[in-house]
Amino acid sequence: MQRILEDGLTSVAASCDAAMWRKPQNARHHPMAGVFMLEIGFFAFYTRCTPARRERSRAIRDRPTRRIHEDEARMATIANSTKTVRPERALNRRAVAAAVIGNALEWYDFTVFGLMTVVIAELFFPTSSEYASLLLTTATFGVAFFMRPVGGIVLGLYADRAGRKAALSLVMLLMTAGIFLLAAAPPYAAIGIGGPLLIVLGRLLQGFSAGGEFGSATALLIEAAPFSKRGFYGSWQMASQAAALLIGALVGAAVTRGLSHDALHSWGWRVPFVLGLVIGPIGFYIRRHLDDSEAFLHAQQSARRATLGEVFTRHPREVLCGLGSVIALTVTIYVLIIYLPTFAVKQLKLPYAQSFYAVIIGNLLLMVLSPIAGAWSDRIGRKGLSLWSLVLTLALMYPLFVWLDGAPSIGRLIVVHAVLAVTLAGYYGPFGAMIAELFPANVRSTGLSIAYNIAVMLFGGFGQFIVTWLIKTTGSPLAPTYYVMAGLALSIVAVAFVPARSADLDAPA
Repeated sequence: MQRILEDGLTSVAASCDAAMWRKPQNARHHPMAGVFMLEIGFFAFYTRCTPARRERSRAIRDRPTRRIHEDEARMATIANSTKTVRPERALNRRAVAAAVIGNALEWYDFTVFGLMTVVIAELFFPTSSEYASLLLTTATFGVAFFMRPVGGIVLGLYADRAGRKAALSLVMLLMTAGIFLLAAAPPYAAIGIGGPLLIVLGRLLQGFSAGGEFGSATALLIEAAPFSKRGFYGSWQMASQAAALLIGALVGAAVTRGLSHDALHSWGWRVPFVLGLVIGPIGFYIRRHLDDSEAFLHAQQSARRATLGEVFTRHPREVLCGLGSVIALTVTIYVLIIYLPTFAVKQLKLPYAQSFYAVIIGNLLLMVLSPIAGAWSDRIGRKGLSLWSLVLTLALMYPLFVWLDGAPSIGRLIVVHAVLAVTLAGYYGPFGAMIAELFPANVRSTGLSIAYNIAVMLFGGFGQFIVTWLIKTTGSPLAPTYYVMAGLALSIVAVAFVPARSADLDAPA
């Protein structure tokens, strides 16, 4: 009897065109199947066969179709948005790669020149005094920094007018040419004064190209980043520097430990520069196939052309804050990292090759921790994190070097470098975004280049020269800490006056 009732009610439901309410397949196995099917059949008959309910029945019947159409429309919207998002994400990745590779090449070259200071001093600047030879070499290292502000102004204006892509491609060509001169220069014993002159010319060309690198690359990174991830994207500027310093230290350690004294002085010192030449064509190719950011294109269309006078007249506070913020960055890099092997050999009497271990470990920590700190600054703010990092580094600087000088060893040198790398990562990470956000898009590259390169020229380029002179004058191996601590104090004041930014800085000035 139950089976007959079920079949009859199912037929009623089918005749009333309510296919969506057919009985479940397992209804005949359920003890309440008869009651359940009776209710379903009555509802189908009532909604279909009662004239007053036919419209409602039709709406119920058409509901699955409407849902399908809505789902299709939603999927189409997602597909269209995916077509927009994926190229933008690809552009972001290309922008990071383009900025990182050139920045890494610049800092790799500066690193290996600084790390090879002792060898270059003997080959190109031979004198009767060891300190005089070393001072001449560090002066050659610093002379390139006179060209950095010039390159920053020329290439920065070019980047704000012609685009980040054009400027970064030109920078890569000039940078590679400078490396070639360093790698190919014969020593003083071969051609006399011509050898040192080629070294100086190569350094000047590198200084000019490096002057336009930071501003253009940092502007590109920040403009390619989502607004809520500018700290993370900007941190790759410093992470790439740490990576370059790390690679330079690894190459330097391999060359100095793997080659004899004669081989190192005859040809081995050129190997790091030759390796740098390989990166040049790759970086140029990546940058030539890069698109300019939407922020730059918008600023180019809606704002007047960037001028040098506009940067100083409309943004003097930003230039001063940016310049002061760079001081801590440059003194720690050029004194604590690049000058460290020379300091370890000359002052601490430690093995030259083993001194690279501290540089390797410290830069590995900076490379890993800087992006983490940059991402953290997107959440808690850049200014506060930067100030805490600078204050902590300033407080630890002198005690750490007193401890190191008390019983010099490779182990203690590594500990000092590692501790300072951890504290400085909190400043290196948010630094790129913090300084880039000082300037609007239409003068961003120029403003960054001016602030950055003037500070680097004054406090970084001759940092090794000043530290060497201080050690000779005071007779204290702790003299480098005085210089670094003064730079940290100046940056603390500058960062304290960095204005808070909440508006969209991609709007033209």
